[in-house]
Amino acid sequence: MIITPDRYDAVLFDMDGVVTDTASIHAACWKTMFDEYLQKFAQQNGQPFRPFDVATDYKLYVDGKPRYVGVRDFLKSRGIVLPEGTPADSPSVETVSGLGNRKNELVNERLATTGAEAYPGTVAFAMYVRRQRIKTAIVTSSQNCKTVLKSAQVDDLFDVRVDGDVIASEHLAGKPSPDSFLKAAEMLAVRPERAVVIEDAISGVQAGANGGFGLVIGVARKNNADELRAKGAHIAVNDLAELLTWSALEPAA
Repeated sequence: MIITPDRYDAVLFDMDGVVTDTASIHAACWKTMFDEYLQKFAQQNGQPFRPFDVATDYKLYVDGKPRYVGVRDFLKSRGIVLPEGTPADSPSVETVSGLGNRKNELVNERLATTGAEAYPGTVAFAMYVRRQRIKTAIVTSSQNCKTVLKSAQVDDLFDVRVDGDVIASEHLAGKPSPDSFLKAAEMLAVRPERAVVIEDAISGVQAGANGGFGLVIGVARKNNADELRAKGAHIAVNDLAELLTWSALEPAA
């Protein structure tokens, strides 16, 4: 097994796409929100409507980032600048915060209707490392973290939680900055070089690499193992259940 107590003291998990099968929900809600806005923008400015593309725009501009940063970065890619607004903005207000709140509203509606599910391979892997007395943390920019984990019935698998609310209250920079992962390591009282980061997003893999963590594992749910390795993952797997079958493997130099 690649992750053992003699090598590592903690495993830091991203949530969407790593622990829970909610990345597709987020991508769909980002598309709904942005397409609503982009259609209106196109009509008001006499421009052709160019929809949000889940295959490219989601990965490049919003995946793994704090919600308002994702809004700002995507709009910037289209040459659109909106007022920042405040987190209290209504989902109908055309500000960065308002659009972000609309996306969050859509996610909450989906979660209330369909709930969330955890990946069985991740659950098995998390249970294994906890049996080895290796600490665990969930690290995500989502402000729905507690709701999602409870819905998926995996909220008891993590010793600490660094989510969107913690990131905001602690004024931490979002991924690809390593701040959120470093905060989780601090809360667990472990050194980064003795901790493992597990991510499926490019920005998250970059965060793990930027933070000097001992091992960065990319989860290639989008068949993008080569890209994850190129951005800083030491290894990439399709599912964390694969790690349970590895007898020995060192991270790439």
